[in-house]
Amino acid sequence: MAQAQDKVSIDATMRALGQAARTACTSLGLASAEQRNAALAAAAEQLRDRSDEIVAANVLDMQSAEARGLSKAMLDRLMLDEARVEAMAKGLETITELPDPVGNVIAEWERPNGLHMQRVSVPLGVIGIIYESRPNVTADAAGLCIKSGNAAILRGGSESFHSNVAIHACMQAGLESADIDVNAVQIVPTTDRAAVGFLLSSMADTIDVVVPRGGKSLIKRVQDEARVPVIGHLEGICHVYVHEAAEVEMARDVVLNAKMRRTGICGAAETILIDRAAVDRVLPSLLTALTEAGCEVRGDDEVQSIDDSVVPATEEDWSTEYLEAIVSIRVVDDIAEAIEHIRRYGSGHTESIISGDQSAADQFLTEVDSAIVLHNASTQFADGGEFGMGAEIGIATGRIHARGPVGAEQLTSYKYVVRGTGQTRP
Repeated sequence: MAQAQDKVSIDATMRALGQAARTACTSLGLASAEQRNAALAAAAEQLRDRSDEIVAANVLDMQSAEARGLSKAMLDRLMLDEARVEAMAKGLETITELPDPVGNVIAEWERPNGLHMQRVSVPLGVIGIIYESRPNVTADAAGLCIKSGNAAILRGGSESFHSNVAIHACMQAGLESADIDVNAVQIVPTTDRAAVGFLLSSMADTIDVVVPRGGKSLIKRVQDEARVPVIGHLEGICHVYVHEAAEVEMARDVVLNAKMRRTGICGAAETILIDRAAVDRVLPSLLTALTEAGCEVRGDDEVQSIDDSVVPATEEDWSTEYLEAIVSIRVVDDIAEAIEHIRRYGSGHTESIISGDQSAADQFLTEVDSAIVLHNASTQFADGGEFGMGAEIGIATGRIHARGPVGAEQLTSYKYVVRGTGQTRP
């Protein structure tokens, strides 16, 4: 009986969230760009003013997460300190400086019959955002939705619940100060997984699109259960390919940064591919740098022959997102084999080639079909802030609607505005 009552309560709660979001969506959509930017600026100040409260809430989440035995990578994603709160605030301020993505004339033309046609950018509507671990997504996602005129229903991971609630309060305070309906950004007030199920399966009348951000299990659940369109953000099995024409110091520095700058983010490199022709010249330096930085290296037979400390790599390693200080290294014959490896094992996220050969770089950038491809740069640049978007909801790895960093512009669709002078169709 209690379970039935709980289900009724969750259903009622989620329906109320959806209805409030739909109403607020209209309010937000009619708000001026100045109002939306004012809300974001005020929210940024709220984050700074309430930094101590947010960090205190995060301590509760961290204590619970440690007691549950979460990995170091997950704990790093979860942790907030004053610097990370300030980064969230600066991210919101950067979003205010971006061009308004709503109401832009994308294309314009006139037909022979005198009809004037325009394709105009519009918000997607109400966006359900389901994410794991990283509480900064609460501010980033809410900020991008406000900027793009979309109402948001946020459902963060249970491990970051207290942090998310504290950040969400700042976002609503910013909306209120700009005279925008605070229900334009709501947070699911329960950690019960049944709430996610209801959002995915029973809210098609109030939610226009779902954006999941997390691992394979979350993405699979969303894909299986969602009754509305999905913008997918899958795991990041990112590669750095060291071409035979790579410069030794650049290869070492880029690989080290791509793997070790922050191991727990989706843009961290998980597999290094190196041309056989570059092994003797480049690989010893790479192995030394990685091991001295505390990274466990798993490699194929040729990599193991260079250094006894290398752990034998298994077939599973090539398709594993470690999110910690572990990297797999494989020797390939040439660029064709490197590209084929990425096609087989990659997740379509981010790949980089290190090479002084422009033609090889061009071939890699053209033939590798991932959301982000780089030449002579770290995969850790796979971030909306580094792309000048201020923030991101995530890196979309699918091919429909949005791909790569999803910022404010990617959260819009369009409509056609047609102006006539009394034309009728013959």
